[in-house]
Amino acid sequence: MNKETETHKCFNCEKTEKEIPLVLLAYSGNPSWICPQCLPVLIHHIDQLKEKLENVK
Repeated sequence: MNKETETHKCFNCEKTEKEIPLVLLAYSGNPSWICPQCLPVLIHHIDQLKEKLENVK
């Protein structure tokens, strides 16, 4: 799938940009997407998401 037609999804809950707005973030040089519903977990409980973030390519 190329970048122009790629549908982004939240790295945590996997909801797509067609379902919910997404926010772009970067971790260890890798771009990732997260939805507003998962953002509080990222802010307050990063330990719960760190493994998922490390596996994002």
